Amino acid sequence: MELHSDSLYKGLLQSPELYEYILETAVYPREPELLKEIRIITENHPLSIIASAPDSGQLISLLLKLINPKKTIEIGVFTGYSLLLTALAIPRDGKITAIDLNRDAYEMGLPVIKKAGVEHKINFIQSLALTVLDELLEDHENRGSFDFAFVDADKVNYQKYHERLWKLLKVGGIIVYDNTLWFGTVVMPEVSVMEERREDRLHIIEFNRFLAADDRFQISQVPLGDGITICRRL
Repeated sequence: MELHSDSLYKGLLQSPELYEYILETAVYPREPELLKEIRIITENHPLSIIASAPDSGQLISLLLKLINPKKTIEIGVFTGYSLLLTALAIPRDGKITAIDLNRDAYEMGLPVIKKAGVEHKINFIQSLALTVLDELLEDHENRGSFDFAFVDADKVNYQKYHERLWKLLKVGGIIVYDNTLWFGTVVMPEVSVMEERREDRLHIIEFNRFLAADDRFQISQVPLGDGITICRRL
């Protein structure tokens, strides 16, 4: 994989070449073939830049194997790279509530998910995520019952998702938020940031401050992909 354009370079390391080295040396050789297939399919999508980064996906897969979750939520599915990654990592009887407004993107990766034999683990819901989360919370049996959540969706609602996921997650459960360094723009002067990234940059900066002060969670912000923040409910 060659990374020629800064607009397509999502890594946060000092150079695209160093990021490519990590991908080629440690990530791609261990990437399951079916994940690779979805990644290649996604490269043909005009919004491929928003897909989960494979290096952060590798860490998430490791986390999933460590905690062995049976009940998970994914907010923001896109073509299904992180969804397939989760489905492959959780037990056979594990379940994923997967929420996205765009079913067309999900159906790009769905044939690969079916090929992997994990479609039975996935309940895809085409909806606004806040609506689904509120409906889940109406059933008190759902509160404190989820083991894991992955969020890669509209940045303006990250804090609202967090408050609802806190109620749904069991003690010791994990939430992973994607894009928490937002192309590295969180440390850039606003005038240096591309116009289309400025609004979400402000949302991410505010959300990072919020998480840092949230004593209900143990957190770690990791500079993989576009930045991920791992939160463990206390």
